[in-house]
Amino acid sequence: MTINHVFTGLPVADFEKARPWYERLLGSPPDLLPHATEAAWRLAGDLCWIYVVEDADRAGRALLTVLVDDLDGIVAGLTERGVATESLEPVGGMVRIAVHDPDGNRITYAAPA
Repeated sequence: MTINHVFTGLPVADFEKARPWYERLLGSPPDLLPHATEAAWRLAGDLCWIYVVEDADRAGRALLTVLVDDLDGIVAGLTERGVATESLEPVGGMVRIAVHDPDGNRITYAAPA
């Protein structure tokens, strides 16, 4: 099996409220707006994307982990943009922090200890 791209979805109850929060989280406006209640951001070139979509029945249940080289830099950027972080217990030699969107979806950033 060959995987060429990863598209990860984060369901939210209210897209209009969620979009500005994700713009702060990711530090930019969306790269793609497929329709009125969905936005997508490139995380790694054209290979890795996340999208936020209005889907009240599924909102708040997503878990996403993003592996990064510079966790301190990520935390500093999030703090500058007003996004609260919480430390998580290290797992498998990875230091981790988490953020929760307004619906409760958890985005974890992890880097080697």
